[in-house]
Amino acid sequence: QVQLVESGGGLVQPGGSLRLSCVASTSIFSINRMGWYRQAPGKERELVADITSGGSTNYADSVKGRFTISRDNAKNTVYLQMNSLKPEDTAVYHCNAELRRFFLSQINDYWGQGTQVTVSS
Repeated sequence: QVQLVESGGGLVQPGGSLRLSCVASTSIFSINRMGWYRQAPGKERELVADITSGGSTNYADSVKGRFTISRDNAKNTVYLQMNSLKPEDTAVYHCNAELRRFFLSQINDYWGQGTQVTVSS
């Protein structure tokens, strides 16, 4: 069973920075798109940023210029560098990966459990 394990969340003051990491816990044949989503209390889950296997990135308008997504394909890991954090960035951040577990297996969608990010003074 594939598990995506996130780390790096926490409490930070407005204007501060955090770096989230997400690693697939088992060996994977290939990973296509990887992304970060967030869900604030009372709101729907929204895409923050995603990145293809080739390195093409996509960001929500609300985080452009402040967040940077990157990945290390050799380590099956995706990162989210978050700078200039705002109180409205407070949410549970979830990692997502579209991956093929074995050669010729179908592509499936996996989610991490989430890591809390709180931006408050």
